[in-house]
Amino acid sequence: MGLGAFGGILFLTMVEMRCFVTGKVQGVRYRDYVVTTAEELGVFGYVKNQSDGSVLVVAQGEPDTLKEMVECLHEGSLLARVDGVSVDWGTAGVTYDDFSLLQ
Repeated sequence: MGLGAFGGILFLTMVEMRCFVTGKVQGVRYRDYVVTTAEELGVFGYVKNQSDGSVLVVAQGEPDTLKEMVECLHEGSLLARVDGVSVDWGTAGVTYDDFSLLQ
């Protein structure tokens, strides 16, 4: 989260990242790994399989924590093989209050 100011009032801006993870990341408990990692780091958002075989991770939190999350996404579950992680950074439009595994 970043700090901003409006009329002398400080507020927090939630940072969001959208990651597409490619490789052997479906059918190998990769999404379960992501949920566990996100919960351990205190990150909010969701993880979802994509029709092209990749996995989408949308995560919100403090920048340093999200950078740590990206490092974890490169590792993956024991059976996974991560070939790449693309990351797009932005400001959260919708705020999540947990981390979910979506179908």
